[in-house]
Amino acid sequence: MTNDDFDARAATWDDDPAKVERARDVAAAIVRSVPLARSMRSLEYGCGTGQLSFMLRPQLGDITLADVSTGMLDVAAARIAAAHDSSMRTLKLDLVASPLPEQRFDLVYSLMTLHHIPDTAAILERFRAVLRDPGCLCIADLDTEDGSFHGPGFDGHLGFDRDALGALARRAGFATVEFSTAHVMTMAVGGATRSFPIFLMVARTG
Repeated sequence: MTNDDFDARAATWDDDPAKVERARDVAAAIVRSVPLARSMRSLEYGCGTGQLSFMLRPQLGDITLADVSTGMLDVAAARIAAAHDSSMRTLKLDLVASPLPEQRFDLVYSLMTLHHIPDTAAILERFRAVLRDPGCLCIADLDTEDGSFHGPGFDGHLGFDRDALGALARRAGFATVEFSTAHVMTMAVGGATRSFPIFLMVARTG
């Protein structure tokens, strides 16, 4: 999927109850796995319309919602304006290609974004670079699958092997890495119902 695809889908993204349920389960998994606090400065990368950040908002302080899709950011910004929340802001950011933001964060989190980024090792290094010490990275994404999730023509990663991804995170400078299953999506594929587990990786700097 391209940025134009995400721009086109932004207005109706939140109408899909499966996406809302997925974000809710991932938010619950993060709350279970990480001691969140209102003092934390957080970055959601690949925020889309901000579903996950709004679900975590009661437990967090300052939140930056970053994405490369202008359409998604426009929807997120409208939600923030409607909530009159001065602690949330949007940022157009390609963390691999752009200079690092000046701000450093206690928590970085991402939902279903990693499999769209070609260079996994590079983005993990950039995540590490924008985190404070101590800091925490939470990545929710697909376990390895056979291409059925997106279907023909998708050129991103077909999910991730947990052990291999954990090794990349440690190579990027994270001291500890833990995995759990945060959600299982069910979809109709070829006339049959398929299950696609979504992991939560929690990587800490120290």
